[in-house]
Amino acid sequence: MAATDPALTALSQGWCALSLLHGRIEAQVEKALQRGHGLSVREYSLLDTLSRQHDGPGGHLQMKQVADAVVLSQSATTRLVTRQEDRGLLTRYLCDTDRRGIYTDVTEAGLALLEEARPTNAAALREALDEAATDPELAPLVRAVEELNQPA
Repeated sequence: MAATDPALTALSQGWCALSLLHGRIEAQVEKALQRGHGLSVREYSLLDTLSRQHDGPGGHLQMKQVADAVVLSQSATTRLVTRQEDRGLLTRYLCDTDRRGIYTDVTEAGLALLEEARPTNAAALREALDEAATDPELAPLVRAVEELNQPA
């Protein structure tokens, strides 16, 4: 296909629009979380992801699963976990059934901070989506995001 193929151009433009939407939302949410709670988007995402673990089968995430959930490399996720652990927001311990496995849990302080930050995250996300919805190029993407995981 030629570089000026309309299908490739449309695909590229769609990807650029999605990237733009993500960047705008992340920047706005980051600013609100930093200002209100001293958290980055990644830190918030880590706390949120780990807070959803449970004690049932498969309830605890391995570091690779955590890294995938927060969209970071395993090494970057480990550094992020270490920083949060140093702040007293997370704790690590060995897996009972596999001594090579290390689990990470949110501490009471981490849960309290997460609960304080959730409304800030939600409000900043809503505001960012509302602003993006006024841009004709981004409006269809905003609608798609809003329709995800909606009850049928």
